[in-house]
Amino acid sequence: MQNVLHSDRWLDLFPGLSAMTADHLKYAKEIVQFSELRNGDIAYLQGWECPHYLMCIDGQTRVYRRSTEGREVLVYRVTSGDTCILTTQCLLSGGTFPAESVAESDVRLAAIPSNGFRHLMDVSWVFREFVLNDYTRLLGSMFSLIEDVAFKSIDQRLTARLLADVGPDGVVNKTHQRLADDLGSVREVVTRKLGAWERSGWITTTRGSIIINDRAALARYREPLE
Repeated sequence: MQNVLHSDRWLDLFPGLSAMTADHLKYAKEIVQFSELRNGDIAYLQGWECPHYLMCIDGQTRVYRRSTEGREVLVYRVTSGDTCILTTQCLLSGGTFPAESVAESDVRLAAIPSNGFRHLMDVSWVFREFVLNDYTRLLGSMFSLIEDVAFKSIDQRLTARLLADVGPDGVVNKTHQRLADDLGSVREVVTRKLGAWERSGWITTTRGSIIINDRAALARYREPLE
């Protein structure tokens, strides 16, 4: 019964799969596996094989790269209704996972084993179109990351990160170190920027979180100068 509920939610979140023929959809339902990660669990380490095509049903994972000096930079997050672009790339190219991934909350995944993934790619044009369209869309977001790193200042990237991560209560539940890791920067730089914005009244920093007082000011600051 539990698997039926997971299967229904899986297809609700990824409705494109329901357009497959009855036989192909039946096959997908027979092979899909529902797995869970706990907050803080490692999903992938760099160099790991990718044995499944992954679709996130609940929760959130963080995908990042780590430099030889130990600094991190956020590549993207996978949330409910998302697939993992780097896992897809592994399956399409036959390579290994080129980054690291960790659960930022309790996570439930729908996982199609690699052999079943390849079979569906061969026999179902609907599944193939779903995978490739989703891959293309996510690839566009990767280019946005490259553009941000190459052409935007740390100030603009930090304000964008704060506005992306702020909750409905107006709070960003992140430490200065986590924000620095997301941006591929260092804590001292982030702390200095946040301190200036706190003196301007835009934010209030507390232990482990940042309260956003003036979203409009941050949004204006986020935009590049004309």
